[in-house]
Amino acid sequence: MAIDFDAIRRKVAQLSGNARRGSAFWRPEEGEHTVRIVPFTDNDGQPFKERWFYYNVGENRGILAPKQFGKPDPIQELINKLRDEGSPESAELCKRLYPKMRAYAPVVVRGEEDKGVQLWSFGKMVYQDILNIMLDPDYGDITDPLEGRDIKVTLSKQPGQNWAKTSVMPRGKASKLSGEDEKIKTWTATIPDLDEIYKLESYEEIEKKVNDWLNGSSMADDDGTTGGSTTTTTSAPTTESTTKTTTESKSYTSLDDAFADLLGDD
Repeated sequence: MAIDFDAIRRKVAQLSGNARRGSAFWRPEEGEHTVRIVPFTDNDGQPFKERWFYYNVGENRGILAPKQFGKPDPIQELINKLRDEGSPESAELCKRLYPKMRAYAPVVVRGEEDKGVQLWSFGKMVYQDILNIMLDPDYGDITDPLEGRDIKVTLSKQPGQNWAKTSVMPRGKASKLSGEDEKIKTWTATIPDLDEIYKLESYEEIEKKVNDWLNGSSMADDDGTTGGSTTTTTSAPTTESTTKTTTESKSYTSLDDAFADLLGDD
């Protein structure tokens, strides 16, 4: 049996403390940051991963939508029933239940290389901006470990705006992910596993959450599970523009922070 050298690198990174510590997620603060996107190695050549979540089922944190994996989905079934019913109230509830997409990129944050590869979660607008950079022939595959580019991520909030805006642009010239080849191998082999972080719940588990919510007994514990008997419905932000969302009396600088809190990305 051939030796799996990538597995050995992952083990070495864990033993030396170079694997991710604490949170797997990078949440940029206001200001400028330089990051390098590291390509997923298990994504059929696609540089980013998309995940769809339901946010408005009681106080449950984001529920991974089974439909995206081709599996039976009780919340999608409820949406279909509400749509068929056709009343204004059903249409409004249906709209609140639609799943929302988050995109994920593994990144090495310059100045935080000791944390290894972290996951950066962002919405549709940032996603489109990064893809447009990659489609520009002047830049191409900015995720290439040997010939890619760092990008500047700027989080800025203008006076009178509720949310900080995230902008991205390529930096400098093409460069290697690291000047040390062994570090490149280690980083590309130690990308956090999104499927380990967000587990797909069974049909029965999701169905119970929906029924508890509809019956007025849904409440999220600190770990995002359902329990208790008091219901306070939390509305997730639905666009990347205007309305400021407060969850559990918290306020947020950016929509990414608000979504991260709903998903439990601590």
